[in-house]
Amino acid sequence: MSVVNSFRVLLAEDNEDDVFLMRQAVRKAGVALDLHAVPDGEEALAYLRGAGDYANRALHPLPDALLLDLNMPRLNGFEVLEILRRDPAWNSLPIYVLSASNLPADMRRTQELHANAYIVKPIRVDELATFAAALHLWLGVTVGAARATRPLNR
Repeated sequence: MSVVNSFRVLLAEDNEDDVFLMRQAVRKAGVALDLHAVPDGEEALAYLRGAGDYANRALHPLPDALLLDLNMPRLNGFEVLEILRRDPAWNSLPIYVLSASNLPADMRRTQELHANAYIVKPIRVDELATFAAALHLWLGVTVGAARATRPLNR
């Protein structure tokens, strides 16, 4: 599999069952998404910044996208989204909110905070697999194109 077709995704999700289901869905979809999971918003920020336990980029590579749950301990998804979108280093990172909430107010708020998409968590693995395949395709269009135009020495 070529580097251009493989994408790193950080999943900020406090529910271990949901992390397991997402891993199953990626496998079922047969797509090259290298999934790294963290249990809350503070850990997501630490991972992105390469702080503390996440300083080793060989073990914790920079992600091509962030899948962000809204309801997490410590820092929730809204707070993480707001922090990242204010930071020039991260304001262009593709962020996909993946939440159990189907409340229009939550969807509106994430749109105001410039999330790339809001997806209500599917219940079944095959629905998540469809999402994983779509995410891989979208990252291929956006991130893959950016990689292809990058100078080789970067």
